[in-house]
Amino acid sequence: MTLPRIYLSPPHITGNEQKYVADAIASNWVAPVGPHLSKFEETFAQRVGVGHAVAVSSGTAAIHLAIRLLDVAPKDELLCSSLTFIASATPILYEGATPVFIDSEQQTWNMDPQLLAEELAESDQQRKLPKAIIVTDILGQSPDMNAILEVAGRYDIPVIEDAAQSLGSTYQGHSVGTQCWASTFSFNGNKIITTSGGGMFCSNDAAHVERARWLSTQARDPVSFYQHTELGYNYRMSNIVAAIGVAQLETLDERVAARRHNFDYYCQRLQDIPGLTMMPMADYGQSNCWLTTLQIDADRFGASCDELCAAAEQENIEIRRIWKPLHRQPLFSGCRFRGGEISEQVFERGVFLPSGSALTDDDLNRVCKCIEATSHKR
Repeated sequence: MTLPRIYLSPPHITGNEQKYVADAIASNWVAPVGPHLSKFEETFAQRVGVGHAVAVSSGTAAIHLAIRLLDVAPKDELLCSSLTFIASATPILYEGATPVFIDSEQQTWNMDPQLLAEELAESDQQRKLPKAIIVTDILGQSPDMNAILEVAGRYDIPVIEDAAQSLGSTYQGHSVGTQCWASTFSFNGNKIITTSGGGMFCSNDAAHVERARWLSTQARDPVSFYQHTELGYNYRMSNIVAAIGVAQLETLDERVAARRHNFDYYCQRLQDIPGLTMMPMADYGQSNCWLTTLQIDADRFGASCDELCAAAEQENIEIRRIWKPLHRQPLFSGCRFRGGEISEQVFERGVFLPSGSALTDDDLNRVCKCIEATSHKR
């Protein structure tokens, strides 16, 4: 008998989603605007503690809008975290600009402020400062944002916080996504809350958000007929999708608690297995533990990352390799990068463990038994 599949990070639908979607359908508000969309934006901004928010079709779209607002031009450079999913950087290419990748620091795997300082100092000497810095909150954990902002502030460089993975996390007691020039979030199906797809552009500057909202609805000029002077996009989130988001946001605290429980369970259960270490956690904030990540020393553990993934698949369990660093992606061949050793080490040794908020302790036990059985199986 095949046991039920344990997925990496599936959607978790348990609350008022069906009710709110039914309300949207009954009221015929299924188009890109409506009361659920307005409520989602307002309650999201309040929950995060940021001034304003506009809901869009994806986190990638939100990053692209942020870049558009900065009037990025071809041949401009933007600095970007290297250890992250590719969507943090592809919007740079949409505008014909060039990403420059910054390596992680060992303590949290986030962008290294020291390497950032070195890159900006060298760029300043060459009189070619980047247009912006896109810093990703890796796996739900905030970078040392004060250090990042201090370095960026020396050169008046705006910082875009890609908080796609970190909704519900904190930095020095404050929610992530509140300190930078702009922040972006994702509601993809694997995120801590989901609208099936979707994202949010946030800023404390109302003018930034209003312009992002205008660009996301095809940049229609404010006249009585259809006129378009500037290039816009069909990026607006629909009201029916936003209805799911309203319900999901109501459960955010429970979702964070469940993900943190998963992390704590794995830490306790796997702590004595040779060759295994967990992702390091900083003491300046609290991560939402979106995806629990394991580092494997293959010689000591007795199996490689790929071997563990294959063994898990045999048990109908989804364990995946961590992202290949962006500076090593064929798409970005030729792009400059600074550092590289830390993100490459994390990639070579790292796997994501099942981390969904609906996992039971029995599910977690199955995962751990698979890991234990794979140790020294060679």
